Amino acid sequence: MAAAALTREGGEDAFRRLFRFYRQRDASDLRGVVDFSAPGGQVFRSQLSISSVSDQDAYRAGLQPVSQWKAYGLSGYPGFIFIPNPFLPGCQRHWVKQCLKLYPQKPNVCNLDLHMAPEKTIDLWGQSKEQLKRKGSSKREPRSLLEKLRWVTLGYHYNWDTKKYSANHHTPFPSDLAFLSEQVAAACGFRGFQAQAGILNYYHFDSSLGIHADESELDHSRPLLSFSFGQSSIFLLGGLKREEAPTAMFMHSGDIMVMSGFSRLLYHAVPRVLRNPEGTALPSCLDQALSSDLPDGSVVEHSSDEDWQVCAKYLQSSRINMTIRQVLAEGQKFPEESVTNGKGQAPSEDNHHQENSRAKRHKPN
Repeated sequence: MAAAALTREGGEDAFRRLFRFYRQRDASDLRGVVDFSAPGGQVFRSQLSISSVSDQDAYRAGLQPVSQWKAYGLSGYPGFIFIPNPFLPGCQRHWVKQCLKLYPQKPNVCNLDLHMAPEKTIDLWGQSKEQLKRKGSSKREPRSLLEKLRWVTLGYHYNWDTKKYSANHHTPFPSDLAFLSEQVAAACGFRGFQAQAGILNYYHFDSSLGIHADESELDHSRPLLSFSFGQSSIFLLGGLKREEAPTAMFMHSGDIMVMSGFSRLLYHAVPRVLRNPEGTALPSCLDQALSSDLPDGSVVEHSSDEDWQVCAKYLQSSRINMTIRQVLAEGQKFPEESVTNGKGQAPSEDNHHQENSRAKRHKPN
C-alpha cells in the first residue's frame, strides 16, 4: 500500500522516493512489484519475430526456439519487452562463467583498474577461485577480488567522466556474446543489430544501481539488451523525467529485457537485490548441467565441475547483469570532438554502483 501511494504521487523526483522505498532493508510491501511469472494488470503478451531466428541459431546461442519464448510488454511503455528465461537447461552457466572468468580479463576494463596495479588485475579468477570455494557465511571473511568486481566494459569502453564512447578506446567484442545478442535482437524485430559495447554489472545483496538513462550511444534506434543471472532484483522503469514515478518489476535469473523506441531513453535503476523467490541458495534453473550434445557451431561451452563450483559459490550472494548496446548506426562514425586520449575511462565506484554504507550516498549513474 505504501508503494502504491508513492507511485501515485508525482512531483519533484518521484523516482527517488520509490528508489528509497525499495532500497529499505525492511521493505515488506512488494505487492505492487510486477511479476512476469504471473502476468496481469498492465502486463500484456508481446509478439516476437519467430521467423527471424532459426531454431538452429537459437540452439547455437543456448536459447529455446523463439516459438517457445514468452514475451510481455507493459502498458505505458511502448518498446519495452520482457522475456522470462528463454535459455536452454544448463546454458546460463556458460554466461556466468564468461562474466567471471573470461570477460574481466585484459584488454577489457574493470573497476579494479582504478586502484590496483595492472599486473594485479590480469587474472582475477585465478586469484579468487580457491578463496571463493572455501568461503563460508561469515561477513567478516575478506572478499576475494572477484567479489570486489563491480563492473566490466567490453567493445567500445564507456568513458565514465565524459559519458561518451570514443573510437580510440575499443577492444574486440566477445564473439559468443555478440551472437547471443544478435539472436535476441532479431527475435524482437531488430535484424542487423550489432553488439558493439557492453557493461557488465556485478551485484551483491548490499548493492544497488543508481537512477540513470542510457543515452550516450550515438544511435538510439537500436535496442538496449539486458541479461540477468543469479539472485533476483527489483528493477524500476520510469519516464523521460525523474518527476515521473517508475514501475517496479522483478528480474530473475535468465530473464531478458529489451528497451527500444520510446522506452530506450527512459530513466531506470536497480534499488535492491533479493534472494531468489524459491528460497534456495541458487534458483533451480541453474541446477541443471549443460547437455552433452551441443549443436554444431554452438557458442556455448561446457563448464568444468570445478569452474561451476566457483561460479555457484559466487552466485549464492550475487547477481550478474549484462547490458549490450549498439553504439553507431551502419556507416556512422564518431564526431571528432568525442575522441579522447583514453584517460579517465572509469568512475569512482560510488558513481556507478553503490553499496550500503554510511560513507556512500546514492547518486545517479
